[in-house]
Amino acid sequence: MSLLKNRQLVRWIIVIASFAIISLILWNTYTFFQKFKDEERAKMEIWSNAQKIFSSDENNPNFDFLIKILNSNNTTPILVINADGSISNYNNIDYDGDDASAFVKKNKDKLIKQFESENIPIEITYTDTKTQGKVLFSKLYYGNAPLLNKLKYYPLTLLLIIFLFGAVAYFFYRSSKIAAQNKLWSGMAKETAHQIGTPLSSLIGWAEILKTENVNPEYIVEIEKDIDRLQTITERFSKIGSLPTLEKTDIVKETKDTYDYLKSRSSKLINFTLKLPEEPIYVNLNKQLYSWTIENLVKNAIDAMKGKGDLTIVMTQLENNLKINVIDTGKGLTKNQFKTVFEPGYTTKKRGWGLGLSLAKRIIEDFHGGKIKVAQSQIDKGTIMQIALKTV
Repeated sequence: MSLLKNRQLVRWIIVIASFAIISLILWNTYTFFQKFKDEERAKMEIWSNAQKIFSSDENNPNFDFLIKILNSNNTTPILVINADGSISNYNNIDYDGDDASAFVKKNKDKLIKQFESENIPIEITYTDTKTQGKVLFSKLYYGNAPLLNKLKYYPLTLLLIIFLFGAVAYFFYRSSKIAAQNKLWSGMAKETAHQIGTPLSSLIGWAEILKTENVNPEYIVEIEKDIDRLQTITERFSKIGSLPTLEKTDIVKETKDTYDYLKSRSSKLINFTLKLPEEPIYVNLNKQLYSWTIENLVKNAIDAMKGKGDLTIVMTQLENNLKINVIDTGKGLTKNQFKTVFEPGYTTKKRGWGLGLSLAKRIIEDFHGGKIKVAQSQIDKGTIMQIALKTV
C-alpha cells in the first residue's frame, strides 16, 4: 500500500514540476517578448527624431549620420503620415505587385489600423517659435518586426510540442500497459486450459466406466455432451493470445449446434426461436471461437431479460454478406452504451469482469474480419446484437 502511495506521490511531483517548468518558460518568453517590444519602440523613437531633424533642416552638419540612422531600419515595417493625411514615408511593407507606392496608397487605412493594433504610434512634433506650443508634424505608425511576430507564436509552438510529446508518452504508456495486460490474460487463459485438462481427462475415464455399469444411457449421453463442451472451452482458452486457424465451415450448422446446447441448459422461462436458412452457408470460421461468441451474446441476452423473455436468433444472407441477429426482450441499452459495451471491463451486472463482449468483438473483427455491433436497442423493450461476416 505504501509503495502505491509513493508511486502516486512521485507522479504528482512530476506533474507539478512539469507544470512549473512550462509556466517558467512561458513567463520568460513573455518577458523577453515585452523587452524586445520596448527595444523596438526605443529604436523607432530614435528613427522618428532623425526623421524630424532631417525634414526640418536639410543643411544639418550631421546629415550623413541622419541618413545612416534612417537607412538602418531594414526589418520593422513603418508608415509615416503627414498632418494633412498624406503619406510622407514608408519602408519594409510587404506588398502585392511591382508598384509599392500604389499598394501603400490603396491600403493606407488598412495598414494604419494594423500597425495601431500592434504598437502605439509615435507623434513627430516641432515647437512653434511664436506660440512655443507643440505642433504635429507627422505620425509614425510601425508594426512588429518579422522576428517579433515569430517570437509571438513561440509559446504556442512550445505548448503544441509539449502536448504532442505528452500525447506520445501517454499512448506509449497505454500501449505498453495494454500489451502487458494482454500478455497476462493470455497466460492466465492458457494456464486455465492446462488446469482444466487434468480433471477433464479423469471425467472422460469415468464416463467410459459408467458405460459398463447399469446406468441410463441418456445420462451418459448428456455427460458426454458436457465433456465435449469442456473440451471446447479448453480449446477456446488455449487459443487466446495466438492467431486461430480458420476453416471453410457451414455456419448454419455451427449456429444450430450452439443454439441447441444453450437452449437445453437454459431456463424454461426463455422462449427460444431460431430462424436459419435451409441451405448450408460457408464461411471461413474457427468453430470454437464462433461458438463462444454466440454463447456470450445469448448469455448476455438472458441476463438482460433476467431469465425470462423471448430470445430469437435470425440469420440472413444477401449475396456474400451474412448477418446474424441475436434479439432479446430485455432492459435495453442507451445510445451512449452502444460502443462502450464492447470495451474491456465494462459491465452492467453486479458480477462479472466485463470481458464477454470485448472478446466477442476481438473474435469477430480481429480474427474473422467481420463486424459486431448493437444494431438496435430501446430501454425496457430489448436489444438486437448483430454479427456481419463474409461468405466464401
